[in-house]
Amino acid sequence: MDLTQRVTDLFIESINTKKDAVGPLAPKIAVASELILQCFVNGGKVLTCGNGGSAGDAQHFSSEMLNRFEMERPSLPAIALTTDTPTITAIANDYHYNEIFSKQIRALGQTDDILMAISTSGNSANLLTAIDAAHERDMRVIAMTGRDGGSLSSLLTDNDIEIRVPADSTARIQEVHLLVIHCLCDLIDNQLMGG
Repeated sequence: MDLTQRVTDLFIESINTKKDAVGPLAPKIAVASELILQCFVNGGKVLTCGNGGSAGDAQHFSSEMLNRFEMERPSLPAIALTTDTPTITAIANDYHYNEIFSKQIRALGQTDDILMAISTSGNSANLLTAIDAAHERDMRVIAMTGRDGGSLSSLLTDNDIEIRVPADSTARIQEVHLLVIHCLCDLIDNQLMGG
């Protein structure tokens, strides 16, 4: 196996996935950024969640909001529901792993808040219960998915947004999710602070 060629092939596959995604996703990303900005203006916050690499993406978005992205601005309220190990393990132990996000949402979520749920498959049971909990709180949901959207897609309402990457490879979907997060950060900063 030519390792350099393999790397080149992976880069090209990633580039092609992003090219295929930009047309269908750009308008949804723009609308999602407006919803998030309005959430912040109204005194709300964004709660983020996901599993595995998607948990890392949830934390990435939250850290960019709380600290800064590419320009100086006030800190913005975003909480990753994936980071509190004692809470997550207590819920998983005392109840069920499927409740690790939903119980936090029921405690922390408010009507003006947004849930950002990230899943490459759209089939993570704990994200499905998280979306139900968010809807119980009259929160809007921004879902980042891939493939066919999975079971998650059927839970979304007309008030929610699904940013579904048109790809099947988990790695390629995650790469686009990271770009989506950076696009959201850029758009929020520019709408808030001006270009």
